[in-house]
Amino acid sequence: MRTLLSLIRSWCATALIGLAIAAPLHAQTVQPTVAAASDLKFAVEEVAARFEKETGHKLRLVFGSSGNFKTQILQNAPFHLFMSADEGFVYELADAGKTVDRGRAYALGRIGIIVPAGSALKADGEFKDLAAAIKDGRLQKFAIANPDHAPYGARAKEALQHAGLWDAVQPKLVLGENISQTAQFATSGSTQGGIIALSLALSPSVAKLGTFQLIPEAWHQPLKQRMVLVKGAPPAARAFYEYISTPAAQEIMVRYGFAMPKE
Repeated sequence: MRTLLSLIRSWCATALIGLAIAAPLHAQTVQPTVAAASDLKFAVEEVAARFEKETGHKLRLVFGSSGNFKTQILQNAPFHLFMSADEGFVYELADAGKTVDRGRAYALGRIGIIVPAGSALKADGEFKDLAAAIKDGRLQKFAIANPDHAPYGARAKEALQHAGLWDAVQPKLVLGENISQTAQFATSGSTQGGIIALSLALSPSVAKLGTFQLIPEAWHQPLKQRMVLVKGAPPAARAFYEYISTPAAQEIMVRYGFAMPKE
């Protein structure tokens, strides 16, 4: 009996040691999850592919609206790196104690108007034809991202307000959950056009679907985009955070229309 008990105790001890060794090993191999604003879809996919090739680290990319991601992180969603289209959301998370620090600026975004092939609307960045189309009935549907939680939607609203068109265009609006969905609405032919991110308009898959023109920067608040590590982020997430500021990554971002911040 004593021999059997000794064997059982020895087996249990061995199993516990194995678990103790495996636990930190597992922590080191957690796949980092990056919550990125939808305007980054094409640019960050390319940056991530290059990072993975150079380092061997695999990333999980999730794209959506920055405001929704902020809310989810406040509720302890399992994200490790947050790439926001609005620096304000990063500051809110930092103030709530959810992040390692107050993050780092990584890009400045731009918006513009896009119209699908065959639309009755013209791609005019100063909205002159949009104003005329509202009056003469050519405009039936117009897409922007939801300004309540999508930074690109908030800037679209500001630009329309600057042009004095916000009240008139509201009944025609189709709201995308994020700027990527808005680009789909604006180019599908179900609307006469919409306001989307330059970074999406420059992607080959969107560029072939319509005509795009930038909206003047002075018509809205700047799109200061900021990233931050969430507390508990694994080493690979930290490595990607640093990689985004390298010349190789910045070259890709610039190619998709982003300006690099000076800070």
